[in-house]
Amino acid sequence: MIYKTDYHIHTRYSDGSDWPEAYLPAALKSGISEIGFADHLTLMDGQKEWSIDPLLLEEYCERLLRLRETTADVVIRIGLEVDYFPGKEELILNTIKDLPLDYVIGSVHFLADKAIDLGPEYYENRDIDAIFDSYFSTIEEAAATSLFDFIAHPDLVRMFRYHTSHDPSHLYRRLAKSLHQHNVGFEINTNGMNKPLSDFYPDRRFLHIFREEKVSVCVNSDAHKPSRVAQYFDEAYSLVINAGFTEMATFENREKTMVPVSGAVRTVR
Repeated sequence: MIYKTDYHIHTRYSDGSDWPEAYLPAALKSGISEIGFADHLTLMDGQKEWSIDPLLLEEYCERLLRLRETTADVVIRIGLEVDYFPGKEELILNTIKDLPLDYVIGSVHFLADKAIDLGPEYYENRDIDAIFDSYFSTIEEAAATSLFDFIAHPDLVRMFRYHTSHDPSHLYRRLAKSLHQHNVGFEINTNGMNKPLSDFYPDRRFLHIFREEKVSVCVNSDAHKPSRVAQYFDEAYSLVINAGFTEMATFENREKTMVPVSGAVRTVR
């Protein structure tokens, strides 16, 4: 039996459709053992509609702590998905350092303060090779900060089905080496199936590279509504196994524990 977790859930504190409590029936129905909430935190000038208000972070954590205390059938984990901006490392650290988080997800949605995932217009009449290179380089920078436990949708730049003019495997190899060096994991994000991409992040062709470079993995839905909790997990876990991974990453109090894919016994790394 596979020990399944879903650490990438968004609620109404950011851009999700419901409050945390509404996701629990779907979590129980899906058979996952741990559900983790990770609302967006985007520290740009001005409050963004898709981001939790930093003034609500304490309330957010307290609500999830209460939910944990009253929920017996599934483990509640507390996380955040934090947008990485080069030069804002100290601001990010000072914002999250005193919060009772189980993990922090690093994500890159912006290049030079321009969103790459709001529409295909960003990519039109631009050098796609340069965009991909910049995107992967920025994730590598994020990994090197020690701010994050794992990286969200590591190749979100694929969302609108733009492709490099060459084999991009060297970008994945470079990224995987960086993640391993800095002990940062990655997720297989199933929400790409609901986007123009119609596939998972990262590119399934290159999952073996992350395994070869010994990068820890977890599977997440990036659900923004309860019906998408643990969505497409059977296929995703099959990919994990076929790529040769034998362990999955779990998180508690910013500590990573590796669980065999079978879920039989936990081992600490």
